[in-house]
Amino acid sequence: MTEDAAQTAPQAPRHVAIIMDGNGRWAAARHKPRQYGHHQGVEAVRRCVRAAGNLGVRYLTLYSFSTENWRRPREEIMALFDLMRNFVDKDIENLRKNGVRVRVLGGRKQLDDDLIALIEQVESKTAGNDRLFLNIAFNYGGRDEITRACAALAREARDGTLDPDSITEADIARHLDTSFMPDPDLVVRSSGEQRLSNFLLWQSAYAEFVVLDVLWPDFDQQHLEEAFRIYHNRERRRGGIGT
Repeated sequence: MTEDAAQTAPQAPRHVAIIMDGNGRWAAARHKPRQYGHHQGVEAVRRCVRAAGNLGVRYLTLYSFSTENWRRPREEIMALFDLMRNFVDKDIENLRKNGVRVRVLGGRKQLDDDLIALIEQVESKTAGNDRLFLNIAFNYGGRDEITRACAALAREARDGTLDPDSITEADIARHLDTSFMPDPDLVVRSSGEQRLSNFLLWQSAYAEFVVLDVLWPDFDQQHLEEAFRIYHNRERRRGGIGT
């Protein structure tokens, strides 16, 4: 980013979460298969990660594959998994060199062993970085995450290490996939759809929600800056009284 661009770019929220939507519609508009849209969506991910780093975002969480996406045709699911593999294979060294730490959120029981090994590899190789914390929500669902957290608390109560009557919000939060980072300040959704789609349900309680009318494969730094400007024009009361 040039010095002039840095001066005019809006200040970045600390934690930005993005629902990457519209790959299929983007491909359909071009009479291409859905897999082509997903492939171009990976290019948008690369642009978004670079833009987030340029703009000073500390935590970037991207919704890649949801627990509900298992309902899609098997061919599309396998193509999405292959894109995840290719992204890690091609980008791991570049991410490491640029100070990006990668973590993958979501359950791993349904994933193939080689994909789990690849996830563990990228997390391990980037563990020492702290310029940008990139979180990929893969096989992730907000309800599933909360269910897993409740199960963990139930086991602690069963084992006598936790009093059920003293469970707090902090106890639940420490068992969530996102326990290592702050809640999102801003949740962005591309494609114009206006719903959370089971994404960060607990964590988004007081996040600002911005919907952009752009399909994900066309998403770039300009759209991220637009979301930041909308965010800064809102008054965040968090249940209190505005000024």
